Amino acid sequence: MLDMGTGLPAKPGVGYKPQHFQAILADAGPVGWLEIHAENYMGDGGRPLAQLRHLAERFPISVHGVGLSIGGESPLDRDHLRRLKQLCGWLNPASFSEHLAWSTHDGAFLNDLLPLPYTAATLDRVVDHIDEVQQVLGRRMLLENPSTYIAFAETSMDEVTFLTEVAQRSGCGLLLDVNNVYVSGTNQNYEPEAYLDAFPLHLVGEVHLGGHAEDCDDHGRRLLIDSHGAEVVDPVWSLYARVIGRAGAMPTLIEWDNDVPDWPVLAAEAGRAALVLEGVR
Repeated sequence: MLDMGTGLPAKPGVGYKPQHFQAILADAGPVGWLEIHAENYMGDGGRPLAQLRHLAERFPISVHGVGLSIGGESPLDRDHLRRLKQLCGWLNPASFSEHLAWSTHDGAFLNDLLPLPYTAATLDRVVDHIDEVQQVLGRRMLLENPSTYIAFAETSMDEVTFLTEVAQRSGCGLLLDVNNVYVSGTNQNYEPEAYLDAFPLHLVGEVHLGGHAEDCDDHGRRLLIDSHGAEVVDPVWSLYARVIGRAGAMPTLIEWDNDVPDWPVLAAEAGRAALVLEGVR
């Protein structure tokens, strides 16, 4: 039987970075839970696992995978799935999530999360892979909406419809990354508000907020890159408030994976999320 719920509190969380270990223990501030990337903790021991065990005694932990290649055409990597099961087995995280993306081809792992065409064939493949992951782990997973930079001509359904169908057929939950919606909407010229208004928030177990970089494409048009290397921008905060106003308080992660700041800066971002969450309680 699958563990169907998320044990995360409806509070701000942050992506855990080892340089913040002592600061978090001394004063976590508004932070109520932590997220780790699964692939960083699949070893057999050492300081990273020791620190994680210590933190897990005080905070609910969310495990976020980046390497399963849920949308890949090849079968899932059984060794990777075995290591993931081992990690979730001893850690017993409050939540597990992965990306709607692919990152493997012909046995090689590509260091990126690549987009998919939204077709019936892709839908069948993603559902099959999620079914396998959930059965192996014995727990429900959350699937994250991607940040995208291109659209496929063969796409036959919009992203919200695709994600809803995946969740309904597989029984998985959804992870709503609000920054990804803003990035994709800007890059592909659609309204993020309309996307979020159509999103099935009753299926969402976790929300992500992060920063992005801004550039221009070859035609001089604005291009956003999902960099996780800066503060959350005001338009994304506004979209987040729109989501929380509609759905109520939900576990909300501040993602900051590149150019990671000192702890007070990250804690302040979590504090801003806490104000939004408190405003709807």
